[in-house]
Amino acid sequence: QVQLVESGGGLVQAGDSLRLSCAASGRSFSSYHIGWFCQAQGKEREFVAAIDWRGLNTLYRDSVKGRFTISRDNAKNTVYLQMNNLKPEDTAVYFCATPRFPFGVLSRDSRFFVSWGHGTHVTVSS
Repeated sequence: QVQLVESGGGLVQAGDSLRLSCAASGRSFSSYHIGWFCQAQGKEREFVAAIDWRGLNTLYRDSVKGRFTISRDNAKNTVYLQMNNLKPEDTAVYFCATPRFPFGVLSRDSRFFVSWGHGTHVTVSS
């Protein structure tokens, strides 16, 4: 079973950048799509971005397009989320996750993701 550990969160000011990392161990990481989700206090978990197993196809939530970039390094079993021009509304706990099965269709639906990390906090002050 895959285990995921997020890192890279912190407290920054509006306009700053952060790079989140999602390190995986366990089953064949390079065969699985990876998704990033976030959950702000008092709100439901929301999709942020996803990348397919090859790193060729990506999905983004509209509000982060042009600011966030998802990428992966399968040799390092790590997926990254580069977050630029951060805004206060980006404040949340960020989670990475993998779906139940390898390959398949890349999805933004959290119901398809079954292995989750514990999250990393991102706080953006105005």
